[in-house]
Amino acid sequence: MNRIARALAIAVTLLGTATAPAASRPVASGPDCHTAIRRIPTADPVVALTFNAAWDEGGLAATLATLRQRAAPATFFPTGRFAERHPAAVRAMAAAGHGLGSHSYSHPHFSTLGRLAIAKEVWRADAAIRRAGRTEPLPLFRFPYSETTPQAIAEVNTLGFTDVEFTTDTKGYLGTARGMTVDKVIERALAALTSGEIVQMHVGNTAGDGGHVLDAEALPRIIDAVRARGYRIVDLRTLAQRCTQGS
Repeated sequence: MNRIARALAIAVTLLGTATAPAASRPVASGPDCHTAIRRIPTADPVVALTFNAAWDEGGLAATLATLRQRAAPATFFPTGRFAERHPAAVRAMAAAGHGLGSHSYSHPHFSTLGRLAIAKEVWRADAAIRRAGRTEPLPLFRFPYSETTPQAIAEVNTLGFTDVEFTTDTKGYLGTARGMTVDKVIERALAALTSGEIVQMHVGNTAGDGGHVLDAEALPRIIDAVRARGYRIVDLRTLAQRCTQGS
């Protein structure tokens, strides 16, 4: 059963007109695909750049320009609400060739949600991102606040998604008003540098800095420094394929 069919089955359940359970999507049997993935399981010198999108799109144009200029791939994790409010932004992410994961629909605390509420968050987000991006989203999910529980991860896995968190968060979203600087953002990205590192950044901020997005400003130097240390930058498509195809 494909993801659209599963979405319809769960929608029926949520509406209370049937009791069909959520169907499983093939997921790799390896334990790394059934837990919170915080680094790519590899010994190769690779780093994945990821960007959450939940608030504004202030730094997106600069971020996409840097990625294009430096021929660096990335994976974006918008929320469903972001996709509904900024469809052109999500479309630009996809049009640039970057993968789209999911950061839930409304960015809630999943520890407070039951099974059906989790399913609703996952599928509403998937539909909104699919509609805005005009492409098939990756079966990768990132929990809001990185608040994971074994139960919530299991529910997300059952819906056909792999939980991808991060090795380090640059904290650029805090902005200068909350003590962050471009140099600090870069330091946080490089301090955790290791094979398979997953870097979490954001396309906007919560500090009201008027379009001053530290992650976007730091990105050119992060990419250059990572490569200067002998690392390649990769996206998460191979991880998604491994976890859905069992290879």
